Order: sequence, then C-alpha cells, then structure tokens
Amino acid sequence: QVQLVDSGGGLVQPGDSLRLSCATSGRTFSSRTMGWFRQTPGKERDFVASIAWSASMTYYADSVKGRFTISRDNAKNTVYLQMNNLKPEDTAVYYCAAAPSGVISTSPSRYDYWGQGTQVTVSS
Repeated sequence: QVQLVDSGGGLVQPGDSLRLSCATSGRTFSSRTMGWFRQTPGKERDFVASIAWSASMTYYADSVKGRFTISRDNAKNTVYLQMNNLKPEDTAVYYCAAAPSGVISTSPSRYDYWGQGTQVTVSS
C-alpha cells in the first residue's frame, strides 16, 4: 500500500513560482515512477510531468516544458514539482501519482495510487 499527500499549492500572480511536494509512505516508493497531473472543473485529468524511479528520465507536457521541473528524493520518499513563470492557464488542482516500476506513461490509467490534490490558482 502506498499513500500520497500533496501540498504546496496556493494563490499566486502570473510569473510567480511555486513548489509542490508529494510525501509518500510505503516501502516501494523508490522503485516507482512518479507523476504529476492537473485537472480543472469539467475536464479530464491531464499529464504534467513524470520521473522514473532512478530520476534518470523525466517527461513533460509541452505546455509546461522549460517552466516546470520534476524531481525526487528517494531518501525522503518525496517527489517535487517546481513551477516557474506560472500562467493563468496553469490554474488547476494538481495531483501526484505513483505507477508501478518500469511504467513510463502520460495516461492516468497507468497510475495506481493518487494524492488528494492541491489547488494552484494563478491570477492577478
């Protein structure tokens, strides 16, 4: 069993930065692919970024490439999403998720554990 707790969201202005954190419990964290997704009301959950268990591979949605950075600290069982130069269109509830080892995917259906979500609002 893996439990994920998202945090770090808030209300910021365009151009500001935020860092989201996802603290996990469970012995298998270090072997899992971790991802971040986001969702706005009435829309599907969209892929944002993912990172392999070794942190050797990272993937980003085109809309966040160059602005967001995903990282992980396996010693702390935590994954992060550094978000820079935030835009109003980044406003959403952000969820971290865990996928089985070896799975590299942008599809939410491949992730089997989810955090509760943290709200990010970008507005002037």
